[in-house]
Amino acid sequence: MAGKYIELTDANFEQEVLKSDVPVLVDFWAPWCGPCRIIAPFIEELAEEYEGKAKVGKLNVDENPQVANALGIRSIPTLVFFKGGEPVDGVIGAVPKKILKDKFEKLLEPAA
Repeated sequence: MAGKYIELTDANFEQEVLKSDVPVLVDFWAPWCGPCRIIAPFIEELAEEYEGKAKVGKLNVDENPQVANALGIRSIPTLVFFKGGEPVDGVIGAVPKKILKDKFEKLLEPAA
């Protein structure tokens, strides 16, 4: 693990994300992607802020193409929120941290 986020791979994705008992934000990225580097500090901050309540993971699509292909990821950065093993929300592209934080807060609200 680098910082507070989880380094996701094709091998650990099912265990860390699909079988997680807490919501998970997955950042699909690649080292050569400029917008991915722009949002990287936000991702690390969110991992720290939501530690214990949710997970934040990063999946390098160049090194781990199976999961990205299976989920139809065609553009990076793509950020997908999972809850109960299912993708429930997401954004494509570099977005402000506030947007991601608002989506996280909505995801963590108790079901009505």
